[in-house]
Amino acid sequence: MKNSFAIAVLTFGAIVLGTNTVQAQNHNATTTAKITLGDVISIDAGSTAIDGAIAFNYATAADYNTVQTVAQANALKVTSTKAFDVKVKAGGADFLNGTNKIPVNVLTIKAAAAPGSMGGTKSDVNLSTADQTLVADAPLGSALTLNLDYTIPAAKSSSADILGKPAGTYTQTVIYTATAK
Repeated sequence: MKNSFAIAVLTFGAIVLGTNTVQAQNHNATTTAKITLGDVISIDAGSTAIDGAIAFNYATAADYNTVQTVAQANALKVTSTKAFDVKVKAGGADFLNGTNKIPVNVLTIKAAAAPGSMGGTKSDVNLSTADQTLVADAPLGSALTLNLDYTIPAAKSSSADILGKPAGTYTQTVIYTATAK
């Protein structure tokens, strides 16, 4: 009987100690979450200026005597982790058709009346081979859009810059660059 009593005491003691051990176990886990950021500035896919085309047509006398404007919605879509500028320049000094030339400064580029979601200070730019600021101090953001108007004023289309040139299509590239501040 003493053995039974001793076994009962030991069993009871094991249960009590076992319960204390269970209560002392850790019920929490800790994980460290990390976010690694990199500086980004990008003219995003979906920008219509990427491989886009702007076409002016001069087929009648009235065309040469009036301002022509071609709108390009969502011309630029920029994502930037910092404030930025957008600059524009021509890939060469002239619109070319073989050896025939029209100076690039006949073209003015500006933010459209409904400029999109891109903030900053907008400027009208007469196209040249030098980088010129189209948008200054645009705030950081994701997929910020800029709608553009391309204009050839009547004063240019009715001048020797365009009049007297051989018929045909004259082309030149327009290069946009977004630069973080």
